[in-house]
Amino acid sequence: MQLNTPITDWQGRRVWLVGASTGIGLACAQALRSAGAQVVVSARNPQGVLEWAKKDAGVKWCALDVSDAAQVQAMARALLAEGPLDMVVYAAGYYRAQRATAMDINDLLQHDRVNYQGALQVIHAVLPGMLARGSGHISLLSSVAGWRGLPNGLAYGPTKAALTHLAETMFMDLQDRGIGVSVVNPGFVATPLTAQNEFTMPALISPEEAARQMLKGWAAGQFDIHFPKRFTLWLKLLRLLPYRLYFPLVRKFTGL
Repeated sequence: MQLNTPITDWQGRRVWLVGASTGIGLACAQALRSAGAQVVVSARNPQGVLEWAKKDAGVKWCALDVSDAAQVQAMARALLAEGPLDMVVYAAGYYRAQRATAMDINDLLQHDRVNYQGALQVIHAVLPGMLARGSGHISLLSSVAGWRGLPNGLAYGPTKAALTHLAETMFMDLQDRGIGVSVVNPGFVATPLTAQNEFTMPALISPEEAARQMLKGWAAGQFDIHFPKRFTLWLKLLRLLPYRLYFPLVRKFTGL
């Protein structure tokens, strides 16, 4: 069922990807550029983007710290002065495994600043322009880790749950204003963030496959873009279990 207007033609569309110097964000930027979009890539560090941007006039790199509200506003104003943004993808992410038995408040707050508050800052900067035009699309890169509580997810999971909740609410508020909203919930993707994990990650996919699934979801007009299905559909079933079954089942399979 199409909840958003399908996006199948990217020629001439202008997309701002925030937090896209590596991993899923960078792969998505490259896939969008290959499809014909004009892409602006922002993150704190350029890493693999600068050389790409130098070789392609359709790629623009802009350093950005999403935790700096003034910097986000200034960047958005500069980009909008050059023309409207057809899509904004928030892919900035911070992850460190943490359990309640070893709580680190500074690390908890850093997750919130990057994963959630940064998204709020970007949305606050670009949404007025989209509302004025009556068009545009905002896509938030969340995670299946936000669907239910998981061991080691004390810092990361709640921020992703907040992103999903934010997307759901925004969709209902903006549905009649011509603005699309989608939330992307990947399973395990081979990125610098997941490289920290010291366990076998089921159904692990590449960033390039994740990017293909994102474009496929936008082309289908989906709100909830989740993948790979062989993994995420099982997790959706787990969400339906009562806590008396969910908690022991997660303990059994994670060993935590």
